[in-house]
Amino acid sequence: MSAPETLLEAKNLVVRRGGVPVLQVTDLALHRGEVLALIGPNGAGKTSLMLALAALLEADGSLSFEGEALKAPAMRQAYRRRVTMVFQEPHLFDTTVHENLAAGLRWRGLPSRVRDERIQTSAARFGISHLLDRSARRLSGGEAQRTALARAFALNPEILFLDEPFSALDPPTRAGLLEDLGRILSETRTTAVFATHDQGEATRLAHRLAVMSAGRIVQEGSLAQVMNHPEDPFVAAYVGMETLAQGRVRAAVDGLLTLDVGSRAIWALGDAAPGQAVLVGIRPEHVTLSLQTDNTSSARNQLPGTVTKIIPCGPFHRIELDCGFELSAWVTPQSLSELALEPGRPVVAAFKATAVHLIRTGGADTEL
Repeated sequence: MSAPETLLEAKNLVVRRGGVPVLQVTDLALHRGEVLALIGPNGAGKTSLMLALAALLEADGSLSFEGEALKAPAMRQAYRRRVTMVFQEPHLFDTTVHENLAAGLRWRGLPSRVRDERIQTSAARFGISHLLDRSARRLSGGEAQRTALARAFALNPEILFLDEPFSALDPPTRAGLLEDLGRILSETRTTAVFATHDQGEATRLAHRLAVMSAGRIVQEGSLAQVMNHPEDPFVAAYVGMETLAQGRVRAAVDGLLTLDVGSRAIWALGDAAPGQAVLVGIRPEHVTLSLQTDNTSSARNQLPGTVTKIIPCGPFHRIELDCGFELSAWVTPQSLSELALEPGRPVVAAFKATAVHLIRTGGADTEL
């Protein structure tokens, strides 16, 4: 399989405010046809990085598009005409939906026939064909954001930048638009950079994740790499590895480790020496609960424990357990009822040795 084509590359990108660096990115590549999600808490630098990648924010360093460095102002201006950006708050003109979709196409000098075709296609994709004659002032929040996205897609951008476009929407509206956008990105194979603080949105849309903190990318890779193999405690906590416990390697035989975690011993796969201090991470969706030990299960770790707390989390419930250390699991409402789970209920928590992720403590962030 051939390597993915690099469409945009940033090297040694630095943004300063008042002479102080607020963004420092050593190397970041965007591949043609992929969706890259920038995730991290508020203030992590996601918007600054996105604006710098779109050549809308002054930055030191180099930015290359299709292998050509964007040095001269004229080159950066030409590049900006080939990309577009959608913000958290839709910036719509005080005119009809149709005229909002037509505006950018007119600025780019497209003939009326082409404009009309693109407007109709983009409006249909986002389900707003019936709104084309409506004033933008009379749109709901979801309709306004659909209009902003339809306007962006009508331009056929070579890179689409999306700056937290769902954060101002109510949950049902957000879910519907997220589903439609994911389908449209896939159908059109649009290259996109998507900033969000919501890991659920990121995993729904993105092929690759870049986790940001304090103006830096702290880990970048495929969904599976980042979600299941975080390189430090910050990334582990941010991508939903809810169980993070201190442990120590008791024994290591042919890659199978015995770990002391709290008052229990658990098994994991890895390369470590006895006595090594580690941080043990387990994703809650990798833990199953039952009322008794299952000797036929392939899960090597089966720990008796007690339910300490139950927290509704959308379509699931997060079950917090005392298994000799704090452990989290997700269950469906059906499982919650069938197991009669409630605080104080004894259960058995099971997870495979392969589900245990280890991070070396003591300053190193290399995966074991």
